[in-house]
Amino acid sequence: MDKLYVVMVGLPARGKSTLARRIQSGLEQQGITTAIFNNGDTRRRLYGPQSAMPDFFNPNDESAVARRMEIARMTMEKARQWLTCKGDVAILDATHGTQTQRRQLLDYLNDYPVLFIECVNGDPDLLDIFIYRKIQMNEFAAMPPAVARAAFLQRVAYYESVYSPLYHEACWMRVDVADCRILAEAPSSALPYYPAIRSIIVSRWVNNLYLVRHGDTEYNADGRIGGDPELTPLGQRQAGLLARYFRGVSLPYVFSSTKKRAVQMLAPLLAERPIGTAMSMEEFDEIDAGICENMTYNEVRLAMPEEYAARAANKYGYVYPGGESYAMLRDRVARGLRKALFIAGEGSLMIVGHQAINRTILSLFLAHRPGDIPYLNIPQNQFYHITVTQGKKLFELIRYA
Repeated sequence: MDKLYVVMVGLPARGKSTLARRIQSGLEQQGITTAIFNNGDTRRRLYGPQSAMPDFFNPNDESAVARRMEIARMTMEKARQWLTCKGDVAILDATHGTQTQRRQLLDYLNDYPVLFIECVNGDPDLLDIFIYRKIQMNEFAAMPPAVARAAFLQRVAYYESVYSPLYHEACWMRVDVADCRILAEAPSSALPYYPAIRSIIVSRWVNNLYLVRHGDTEYNADGRIGGDPELTPLGQRQAGLLARYFRGVSLPYVFSSTKKRAVQMLAPLLAERPIGTAMSMEEFDEIDAGICENMTYNEVRLAMPEEYAARAANKYGYVYPGGESYAMLRDRVARGLRKALFIAGEGSLMIVGHQAINRTILSLFLAHRPGDIPYLNIPQNQFYHITVTQGKKLFELIRYA
């Protein structure tokens, strides 16, 4: 049977472990036995919290370099034994940041083919989020947050000082993990599982996405556009019912727009969940209606009949004066969705958005003609449950109130 080593490459907090888990999940769904071997796990087991200190990663400290080389050797040996005995694909998850390290790895793992995958991340917001998540790990538990962050950033600086991107290796690809995009590659037609891995990387996957619209506002009752209204008593009851519906459901990641009505919609749910990641993201703010913000459609019809007629003729392409169109909305919503899915990794997540936002998110998963997107149903007492993986596609609309 074909066997393969997949070697992750990249600076810390660039999504290597996230992509490794995604590849493992996708391959196992196809019946390909896969396991991940992480240098960090070996380091923490052998040296404990003291190995979180920056000097452990100092490339000029010979004793530190020797310890890290021994950790790498132990991880490689464990992966080699597993692959020889029973596995199909062994994923080695570490920085592997220099050509010397990668040549040594190739010399040691010379029994089966090796594919290098380099992870890059050009989004400063995502980088900051992943640094925050890194310093929540147990190895930083004894440090104040500011000290932990400084220690981790010094670790990154040490890695950066000797880092060399992939180029000379025989089989490799460079991946923007957040964008699910292969930036460059040097493929080999003889490499096992390469088409499957490439397909996994470029696919937008989500195990459980709960897509929720905010509850009732006075603007909804009046038919007003945009603005930043608060929830009505009915909307607050809907928020409470949403929290009750999801009581006991795992939701490690929750996202919303920055608008009051979306943040208030999440408040009862978050009050019951002190642990987890909750973020408000401008990418999920409702469509910008420009000069039409806070107006009713009837007011627009009377004051700006030409604009009213133009919107009625092409709701998808129409641009509010000084604002956005559905067509313009797509890029920023897609950017926010990529961030949310990347942060959540294999975990379940909820997004609380708005009518136009949730229509656009649905359209990113479903094949709709652009002109039909403004007509998708986004009720305020129901949510969409979405699962899209290599082997499963699920879209269901569920009532919670």
